[in-house]
Amino acid sequence: MVQLGYLLEALSLRKTFLDPQRAALLALDGLSLAVAEGEFLAIVGPSGCGKSTLLRLLSGLERPIAGQVLLAGEPLTAPRREIGLVFQKANLMPWRTVLRNITLPLEVHSQKAEAEALARKWISLVGLDGFAGAYPNQLSGGMQQRVALARALIPEPSVLLLDEPFGSLDALTRERMNDELLRIWDLRRPTVVMVTHSIGEALFLADRVLVLSPRPGRVRAEFTVPFARPRNTSDADFIRLARAVRDEIVD
Repeated sequence: MVQLGYLLEALSLRKTFLDPQRAALLALDGLSLAVAEGEFLAIVGPSGCGKSTLLRLLSGLERPIAGQVLLAGEPLTAPRREIGLVFQKANLMPWRTVLRNITLPLEVHSQKAEAEALARKWISLVGLDGFAGAYPNQLSGGMQQRVALARALIPEPSVLLLDEPFGSLDALTRERMNDELLRIWDLRRPTVVMVTHSIGEALFLADRVLVLSPRPGRVRAEFTVPFARPRNTSDADFIRLARAVRDEIVD
């Protein structure tokens, strides 16, 4: 039974994977969550707790061995156009320009001229004016992630999944990308689920933060972020909440 107002739900997910010795390891066990339409949810937890596995299940790239994922109340059994996914690595095609990387999701469904016009719009929205003809090896890491973000958003998905998208960037670039992500999110307000190792990043961006337990991953704690945006990471209340989240992770 779908809960009114929830766009994306995970119901009692259980997932195993094989370690290098081909032994089955339980990654997630009985994990449930629900995300409202337009909500920004961040997920944190210790390394190896199944955060990336969870995103792959929520995207339809993998199937659980038990439980199910619901999108707008319907079972999700395969990748859908309504779900965009951005990984830690931009995974751009090196032989395609910025423009042609961004048009990729539309090339099957749209006319070339329409796809290119929309891609140019997104190039401007992510702050890459003048780089439409550049190739990935001519871009910085932050610029590559902007391209990956535009590529995920060009089909106008209702759900955007982010798997540590800025984890490989330097601290200053990561801060700038967080500001950019909020700006872009505010334009369309897709439902966002973001995995991050940074508690500060989670609290700066999200409406709500979930803490996963050590493997097998379950939801261990939930924190509503009560601060208006833009947020001051030096504020005493922000620091206290960050400490409370950290205590749940390391306990």
